[in-house]
Amino acid sequence: MSDVLWFVAHTRPRCEKKLVGFCEREGFSTTLPLYRSVKKYRGKTQVFHKPLFPGYVFLQIATDQRQKVFQSDYVANLLEVVDQVEFAQQLEDILFTLEQEVDVRLAPTIGPGVKVRIKSGPLQGIEGWVESRKGMVEVLLRLDFIGQAAAVKMDATILELI
Repeated sequence: MSDVLWFVAHTRPRCEKKLVGFCEREGFSTTLPLYRSVKKYRGKTQVFHKPLFPGYVFLQIATDQRQKVFQSDYVANLLEVVDQVEFAQQLEDILFTLEQEVDVRLAPTIGPGVKVRIKSGPLQGIEGWVESRKGMVEVLLRLDFIGQAAAVKMDATILELI
């Protein structure tokens, strides 16, 4: 069996959780970053766990297991990750941020900005890119391979330039 590598599964629409279930049954390691979405309907509060990166599931599989993933019929394409170390670090930073229960949302694009490191608080040490907004500063935690980012709002005083 060859080395286990990161792959990015581009799923069919709204099939992220179905693919994770299939992969778990097959014994494949998956990562699906989810965020909490709270909605109020007729006075009742409903909590949903939605994919932070809709259409993507991150897999750790051996190269010879790729074909088995396609058998699920939930995958549109399976992308190879060129820089395994950078991808793993960026994904780890995003997962850590989600665990801190701060307000995280999908940032629609990664724009140019200043690279910063968070100096204090629960996200101390994480690096990201700043995109200025009114009031709070948004720090983008990038997942370069799929060209998307998670945005976290924070006070600019806890950021340092890199």
